Amino acid sequence: MTSPSSSPSPLTPVCRDLTALLGEHAVITDPVRLRTYECDGLTHHRATPGVVTLPDTAEQIAAIVRICNEYGVPFVARGSGTGLSGGALPREDGVLIVTSKMRHILEIDLPNRRAVVEPGVTNLAITEAVRDQGYYYAPDPSSQQICSIGGNVAENSGGAHCLKYGFTVNHVEACEIVTPDGDLVTLDRMNPGYDLLGAFIGSEGTLGIATRITVRLSRTPESVTTVLAAFDSIEHGGRAVSAIIGAGIVPAAIEMMDALAIEAAEAAVACRYPEGAGAVLIVELDGPEAEVARQFEQLEEICSGAFELRVAEDAAERAAIWKGRKSAFAAVGRISPAYIVQDGVVPRTSLGRVLAAIDELSAEYGIRVANVFHAGDGNLHPLVLFDDAEAGAGERAETVSGRILDLCIEHGGSITGEHGVGVDKSRYMPKMFSEDDLDTMQLVRCAFDPKSLSNPGKVFPTPRLCGEVPGVRKGVHPLVESGKAEQF
Repeated sequence: MTSPSSSPSPLTPVCRDLTALLGEHAVITDPVRLRTYECDGLTHHRATPGVVTLPDTAEQIAAIVRICNEYGVPFVARGSGTGLSGGALPREDGVLIVTSKMRHILEIDLPNRRAVVEPGVTNLAITEAVRDQGYYYAPDPSSQQICSIGGNVAENSGGAHCLKYGFTVNHVEACEIVTPDGDLVTLDRMNPGYDLLGAFIGSEGTLGIATRITVRLSRTPESVTTVLAAFDSIEHGGRAVSAIIGAGIVPAAIEMMDALAIEAAEAAVACRYPEGAGAVLIVELDGPEAEVARQFEQLEEICSGAFELRVAEDAAERAAIWKGRKSAFAAVGRISPAYIVQDGVVPRTSLGRVLAAIDELSAEYGIRVANVFHAGDGNLHPLVLFDDAEAGAGERAETVSGRILDLCIEHGGSITGEHGVGVDKSRYMPKMFSEDDLDTMQLVRCAFDPKSLSNPGKVFPTPRLCGEVPGVRKGVHPLVESGKAEQF
């Protein structure tokens, strides 16, 4: 550990206690090394952490949190740092707790279709551990090769196959967590009473830190058919999506990319999608062989308007079809110096109108937008492209990005589908929820974290309750004023 600067820092006693607990090798204060952790995948929000810790065990995390409580210092948990909403943005006056060393698969229980893992285990590692036995872990974010299960739990991550199989919350059976005051407790789906596990998953680190996660394993389907359909326009592709769902087919995944996203993917990974496509649709069917065969016949008929229909013959061809889609976010760096990854949800019936409105915004502000989305459930991932060397381009891109979220809200959707709110979207929460709604949600946080030390400043627009009472408000919520918020 590099010693803190000669001028005394408020974190000096914290660093002393953390070093005594973990050893110098697991406490980082060197300014250069700290910058490694100044952002997650959302790079336009940056903050250098006051100190970084690298614990090995749940007990060490609990002890770190107790030290933070003793000194009134905020703390933030971080996994692989692949988040896209600034949820793991550190605090300059606080401690960053990095779980990347906790990457052990502790137990695999195939008879009960469960695995117990530490938070630093990567998403794909679970599937790789059980694939030979005919099982897999269903949630599959695009970053599944590197994103951690702890982060997936914090953000309630989804992925391409969440249309049929659901999000992380549908595949977690239990979590051992460190509470914001440093206790180790277990939240189990089988526990009677309130669904505290459900409240914890997707809470973005504001209710504590997951240290051991029990996940549900799924049986590998008997048959899988992956289809790539190329359309001359995104409108025609959108009509095919509506027809697929309208026919009662529930594919494992329905993904769509527009021409600009295809261009980026070709430049990055040479995915060889059909030339001249205005949009491509990736549809994956899985399940019993007879069911998949029947659904494929329906799919062929529905996609008769496609100018090319490509069916994967084996696992290698299936991977080739998915390669372009899985690389889409990073691929746009090949066609734009800078970009913003957005995440919003609209009803499927509104997809066409919202995409048309995004095109209008693109033309109005002179900002290109590449569209990649989970078409089956209306989860949009517009990629807002700009040149950060051009004066005013970044501001225009931010405006377009924000107005896309406004469109989602106006059409009855949400400001996030799977990337979370974090620091990036907290200012949009009042557009979706009333002050009373936000206060009620905040009281849940107050019950877990009355000192507001666990990832403060995320999700909710601040300042708010639990020591963040807005100056513009007249009075305090009665539960907080009476000291009963912890009992809520």
